[in-house]
Amino acid sequence: MALRDPFKLDLSRKYNLEKTVCRNCGATNPKTATKCRKCHSKNLRQKRSKTRGR
Repeated sequence: MALRDPFKLDLSRKYNLEKTVCRNCGATNPKTATKCRKCHSKNLRQKRSKTRGR
């Protein structure tokens, strides 16, 4: 189901896509995180979106 309202689209992006993922344990963290909440590793990456080819 596609969202047409720009406000709802931005809101859904914020809660679903703007996250970081730990490369060690796979836990999702907030976008502003510097360390993982579970294993305290600093090895984080941005969450991939489906439009980037994956």
